[in-house]
Amino acid sequence: MASPPTLPISSQSNAAAASQSQPPIATPAFRAFISRMSSSLRHAFAQRRPWSEMIDRTSMSRPETLAEAYSRIRKNFSYFRVNYLTLIVFALAVSLITHPFSLLVLLGLLASWCFLYLFRPSDQPLVLFGRTFADRETLGILVVLTVFVVFLTSVGSLLISALMVGMAIVCAHGAFRVPEDLFLDDQEPNSSGFLSFLGGAAAPAAAPAVARV
Repeated sequence: MASPPTLPISSQSNAAAASQSQPPIATPAFRAFISRMSSSLRHAFAQRRPWSEMIDRTSMSRPETLAEAYSRIRKNFSYFRVNYLTLIVFALAVSLITHPFSLLVLLGLLASWCFLYLFRPSDQPLVLFGRTFADRETLGILVVLTVFVVFLTSVGSLLISALMVGMAIVCAHGAFRVPEDLFLDDQEPNSSGFLSFLGGAAAPAAAPAVARV
């Protein structure tokens, strides 16, 4: 008696299974995000002004009025915006490094957003503890978790304190730095600054995230 013919296994099913088992960190969206962020950071840091020019003591003087101080801050921020934002990020980094628990909490929250929602393949459902979560349920849980971490723990107060310290340093320097020797004519009002990479780098991740909603 002849044996029944063997059914061929489609290579497409193997490819689909391989794509479903692909970790979020290896997805094209995640790789595109990292590549875009690195290139945007290099472009932003290329606009950084020399630190020696920023801390030139001969260009420091006390403003006579509040209006003059505000004008100096506005002009100096337009010229030193990358340096100023670097100082703010540095203040945040120092605060988080000196508080390891808050740093770990924020890293865990960021990893949850990246691997559970932003860079998770849309055709791969989230399964935790034997339960399958829909995309809206996952988004709701992450939003509630973010609100809890930022506003109901010490992490939020730490971030706000670090931002206030960084802004105080920026405002103090901007008010006392005389901007008359700065070449402000080559500054475009709508040119990209240090944080412009967030919008551009997040574009590959935003598309699949919006498609889930």
